[in-house]
Amino acid sequence: MRNEGLGSWPARRARKTPHRTALIHGEDATDYGTLHTRTTRLAHALRARGVRRGDRIAYLGPNHPSYLETLFAAGTLGAVFVPLNIRLAGPEIAYQLADSGARALVYGPSYAGLVAGLPGSTDVRVYLEVGGEYEAAVAEASAEPIDEPVGPDDTCIIMYTSGTTGRPKGAMLTHGNLTWNAINVLVDTDLIADERALVSAPLFHTAGLNMLTLPVLLKGGACVLVGAFDPDATFDLIERHRITFMFGVPAMFDQVARHPRWPEADLSSLRILTCGGSPVPTPLIAWYQERGLTFLQGYGMTEAAPGTLFLDAEHAVSKAGSAGVPHFFSDVRVVRPDLTPVGVGEVGEVVVRGPHVMPGYWGLPEETAASFADGWFRSGDAARTDEDGYVHIVDRIKDMIISGGENIYPAEIEDQLLAHPDIVECAVIGVPDDKWGEVPRAVVVPREGAGLDPDEVLASLAGRLAKYKIPKSVVLADELPRTASGKLLKSRVRTRYGTQEGSA
Repeated sequence: MRNEGLGSWPARRARKTPHRTALIHGEDATDYGTLHTRTTRLAHALRARGVRRGDRIAYLGPNHPSYLETLFAAGTLGAVFVPLNIRLAGPEIAYQLADSGARALVYGPSYAGLVAGLPGSTDVRVYLEVGGEYEAAVAEASAEPIDEPVGPDDTCIIMYTSGTTGRPKGAMLTHGNLTWNAINVLVDTDLIADERALVSAPLFHTAGLNMLTLPVLLKGGACVLVGAFDPDATFDLIERHRITFMFGVPAMFDQVARHPRWPEADLSSLRILTCGGSPVPTPLIAWYQERGLTFLQGYGMTEAAPGTLFLDAEHAVSKAGSAGVPHFFSDVRVVRPDLTPVGVGEVGEVVVRGPHVMPGYWGLPEETAASFADGWFRSGDAARTDEDGYVHIVDRIKDMIISGGENIYPAEIEDQLLAHPDIVECAVIGVPDDKWGEVPRAVVVPREGAGLDPDEVLASLAGRLAKYKIPKSVVLADELPRTASGKLLKSRVRTRYGTQEGSA
C-alpha cells in the first residue's frame, strides 16, 4: 500500500476490525469494512468524473457519513478536501470555492438552491448531491483498490480560517499534520478502542473533525454523527448509545447543564469531555464536577491542525483558567517580539512548532512567510506562563472575536459596514454575552446629516455575511479614537463602547 495518508485509514482499519462499527447516523450504522468499500467506490466515481490527483474536492453539508467518505475518497485519490462552513452566506461559499479552485462539490440536498446559483462563479465542474445521486454513483462504481501514492507531506485538507484583513485564508493541512495531531490526542486523552463519540460539533470545524472524529476512527471506535446540536436530543443520544467521549464549545455544554433533564439524566457512560473555542467558565466546571465529570480543555488553531496546548484532568481544577501545557508532539513558546522566551508572568506571543503545524496558506506565499519566524508559527495570541509552565491566554493580538466557538474577525464585518452609504467610519469589537461568550458589536460614525437606523444597518448585512458574524448591537459615535497618524485605537474603542448598551 503506497498510500501513507488519511485515504488509507479505512483500508487499514478494515483489515484489523472490519465488523466493528465506525459511524452511526440516525438509525443507520456503518462498519469499518463497509466504510472502506464505500470510500473506494466513491473515489472511483469521482475519478470517472474527471477528478485527479491534486484536484480540490469541496463538501457543503451538515455532519453525515458522506462527509467522511468524501474526505477519505479525496485522500485515496491524492486529491485535496475542502470543507465548507454551512453557516456562511452564498457569496462567502462562492469565494472559497473559487479561491481553492475546487473542481468537485459534494453537497447536502438542503443546499441545492445555493449550489444552483454557483455555476459561472467557480471552477466546479463535478456536482454530486448527497442522497439518490450520491448513492447511485457509489453503487455503480468499482470496489477495486486504488493504489495512488500519497505521502505525509502531501496536502490533505484546505481549511479556511478568517484573516485579519477580512479575507479568509486557506490553511493547507497535510496528511502528516492530521496524523500527528490525532496521535497527540491519543497520547494525551487516553482514547480506547471501545470509544463511542458524540459528534454534534460541526465537522467543518477543525476541532470537531481533528480533535474528536479522526482520533476515534484511528483508534477504531465509533462516531455518532449528528446534523445539528440540540441539548434535549443530546441526553437521548448519550443514554441510547452509551456515549463515552464528547467535544463541544462552552456554549454547548452550558445549554446541556441548564436543561431541565440535567439533574436526573444518566451520564454514567461519559468518560471524556473536551472543550475548546474559548476558556471554560469556572461555574460550568463546577456544575460538571458535581456530576463527577471533568473537562479537558485546551488551546489550538486551525493552522496547527489544531491541538497546541492541553490541560489534563489531573490539573483541570488546580490550573483552571489555564490552557495547559504543549501536546506531546508539540513545542510551544511564549516569546517577546525578538523571539526570546518571556519570563514567568510576563506577557508575550504564543508561537508553535511541530509536525502538526501547516506548511502554509493556500496561494498566499507572502502571508505564509509573515506567519513564520525561524520555523515557529506566530499565533498572534498573547499569553503568560506560570511557574509550572502552564500557559494562560490573556488576549488576542489579532482582535479576533470567538462567539460560540466560531472565529470572527472584525475587519471582515467592517468591510461590509463601510459599503453602507450612510457610514463613514466603523469599528467592530467583541462584547460579553451570557450564551455565546462574546458577540460582535459595531461602533459606527454616521455620515453628517444622515438619520442612521441601527436596525436597518444590521438588516443590510443579511445575506452578505454569515448570521453569526452579523453584530448583535450597534452604537452610534461622533468619531472613533485614533493615533496622530490616523491608526484606529481598538483598545480605546473597547474601553469606551464595550460596556454601554447598544441599539439593535
